[in-house]
Amino acid sequence: MKNFRNLIIMFSITAMLFGSFRLFAKNPDKTIANVEVNAPYDAIIVPGVPYNDEDWSRVLMARIYWSYYLYKNGYTKNIIYSGSAVYTPYIESKIMSLYGQELGIPEKHIFIETNAEHSVENVYYSYHLAQDLGLTKVALATDPFQSRFMKGPSKRMDVPIDFIPFSTELLDTLNVKEMDIPAEQAFVEDFIPLTEREGFFKRLGGTLGRKIEYRD
Repeated sequence: MKNFRNLIIMFSITAMLFGSFRLFAKNPDKTIANVEVNAPYDAIIVPGVPYNDEDWSRVLMARIYWSYYLYKNGYTKNIIYSGSAVYTPYIESKIMSLYGQELGIPEKHIFIETNAEHSVENVYYSYHLAQDLGLTKVALATDPFQSRFMKGPSKRMDVPIDFIPFSTELLDTLNVKEMDIPAEQAFVEDFIPLTEREGFFKRLGGTLGRKIEYRD
């Protein structure tokens, strides 16, 4: 019951953050104009969002649809979805990959990073995955709040990427369809949530990037 309450609190906070995105989001025309300046990208990084029992939150939906929009319109050649099973027993990157494929993104243009448990790890591990794949021109494609938050850490981690946050007004114009994905493919047996595996200060250290095994 305690884990369930924690999950509800987490999703409530996420919902409030999504409501604050409009404080940071640019209008649709400016968003696309900024993307077009440096597009096409070899790959975009899309950080994960917890998924729970066939429920995709608005934040998860927005990130997936933004990645689909960028791919469909030729702004990126590939997509890297990032995220482990952190708070729920579903590997976040695999869930996003399943949704992306359902929308029409070819599987051969989707890559998944399954180790990250924090935003800084999403960016660091995915950037180096892109480099290993020979994908050199990379951008972080996420919500405006997370995009702004990650600019400082990305610079400190020496991760030279662009930032292309979505416009909430643009996403409001998209036709969101009902989708049924085989979520069991992303399910982790004997799952233990991060809140039970690590104490508060250790999780805080992870948020600050202290768990990353940095490359030379």
